[in-house]
Amino acid sequence: MMSNAGCWMRRLAVLAIETSLLTGCATGASDGGGPGACPPVVEYSREFQAQAADELALLPENSAIAEMLSDYAVMREQARVC
Repeated sequence: MMSNAGCWMRRLAVLAIETSLLTGCATGASDGGGPGACPPVVEYSREFQAQAADELALLPENSAIAEMLSDYAVMREQARVC
């Protein structure tokens, strides 16, 4: 019976080479620090926020849009903290 250890070693070597080549393609810092790491937070006027609240109140209960806006609020707060 033939051993397939050579085949596995070849695959492991190819995987290691591919991994090292792909890490060279990274354009940003991997630690999250550095310029452009945090997205800008758009500021909305009080009037615009009031209009959005009025429109949100018109949506049906359990609206997908309302859930998406809730997620967006969380992302805005995370970007603000960043």
